[in-house]
Amino acid sequence: MSANFPPAPGLVTAPAVVAAPEVVIVASGGANIASLQFALERLHVPSAVSADPERIRAASHVILPGVGAAADAMARLQRAGLSTLLPTLRQPVLGICLGMQLLFEASDEGHTQCLGIIPGRVTRFTDSIDMPVPHMGWNTVEATRESPLLAGLGSDAYAYFVHSFAVPVSEATVASAHYGVSFSACVQWGNFFGAQFHPERSAAVGARILQNFLSVPSGVAGAAAGASVVGASCA
Repeated sequence: MSANFPPAPGLVTAPAVVAAPEVVIVASGGANIASLQFALERLHVPSAVSADPERIRAASHVILPGVGAAADAMARLQRAGLSTLLPTLRQPVLGICLGMQLLFEASDEGHTQCLGIIPGRVTRFTDSIDMPVPHMGWNTVEATRESPLLAGLGSDAYAYFVHSFAVPVSEATVASAHYGVSFSACVQWGNFFGAQFHPERSAAVGARILQNFLSVPSGVAGAAAGASVVGASCA
């Protein structure tokens, strides 16, 4: 992905190395948390799983995973007091699958109000004989804007998707995929990043996405309009 794409909104390009990241995975109830921790361990990066607001706030990098329904996930975040905390975070935050969708304003799944960090609404794929829902399996990821999340990925990058709902391509999109329609495969909005696919199940491409995220320095500044500074279908 070496083409000269315009930069994603809200983040200044930063050095590629960060020493000893302190990673906290938000305990949001996702069934993929153990797999995600194993993926980080393969990168020699320890992580903690927590719903404690102070521990999350103190982390250098925060990951919001998610598998299941948007309404249930938001209810868990609200009960833990995290629905108000997460939008205020200044360190790099990565939403994965449903976790990425929760970064947006709302989801058509259960008419759910989400975290409201990134403008936009999550919509459901249209089911058809040729394109059954959920979208499940490997698909190409094509860069559309420059982002540190995509550093070093080739034009033939494949990732593993499992989802029925998706984010339409928008200003926040840095990579897209196609399943009947084009949708956001990766997003970036200030210090908030998202991957609709599962990096922990996407082999070398997924490992590179995680490494790129961990290489974004905590506290990198930037500004975007309306943005902060810098098994089952997941949804």
